[in-house]
Amino acid sequence: GLFAWELFRAYERAAARRNWGWDVLHSSRTEIGGLREGSVQVSSRDADGAFAALRWENGVHRVQRVPVNDARVHTSAVTVAVLPAPAPSEVRGLIPLGEMKIDVMRSSGAGGQHVNTTESAVRMTHIETGITASIQDERSQHMNKAKAHRLVSARVAERRREEEAERMGKLRKGIVGSGARSERIRTYNFPQDRCTDHRCKHSEHGLLRLLQGDADGDGGDIVDCFAPHMEKMYREELLAALDEEEDAESGKAEGGLRGRKG
Repeated sequence: GLFAWELFRAYERAAARRNWGWDVLHSSRTEIGGLREGSVQVSSRDADGAFAALRWENGVHRVQRVPVNDARVHTSAVTVAVLPAPAPSEVRGLIPLGEMKIDVMRSSGAGGQHVNTTESAVRMTHIETGITASIQDERSQHMNKAKAHRLVSARVAERRREEEAERMGKLRKGIVGSGARSERIRTYNFPQDRCTDHRCKHSEHGLLRLLQGDADGDGGDIVDCFAPHMEKMYREELLAALDEEEDAESGKAEGGLRGRKG
């Protein structure tokens, strides 16, 4: 929808402010200028810099505002998934092409004379998990295949990380939340010009500044305004978890000592 496109552009501006790379892997626009879905690879000089800042955007972003053709407040939502990009060696080891199903087809949509003349679009499916990615942004089938390979690899890696975390019992649902894509993390209330993060309970006024960035560079953007609060809450949760583990270990030790004395 329209807000999905606004959010997409907000992240693009945030990346530009930080001199991050912004490589659109796939995007699908609506007839009225919105965004159905999009996939982007964001890169930074620091290997973990972009992911460390953007990981707090993972989840459901809810928007409340009055459409131009109505007088009532409407509510809609956009799901944001932030995945760490696997290293090249990890990609090669994770998904050999023999474990993939690759379909090629003619591109569709805007693109001039080249569209529908060559089979450059690629749909790649990881056979084991059924995870897919369709790319047609590049004119070269080879480049589309490489992009689809990276995107499927990242999605499969994320699926496996989640499964491993569940098996180990390390998915915490405390202050920070589970990080699941279905978790509602933030509400953008346009009538009140306010954005509230439901995990750290922090609110910011000035939605135009958040989504378009501060022209003077002093007020911050959507990443600046929430990432520090999320980092603080995350550290507090980790410290609380460590205290709980130490208390539990101390309790076991005291119980064992009393048992031996008895």
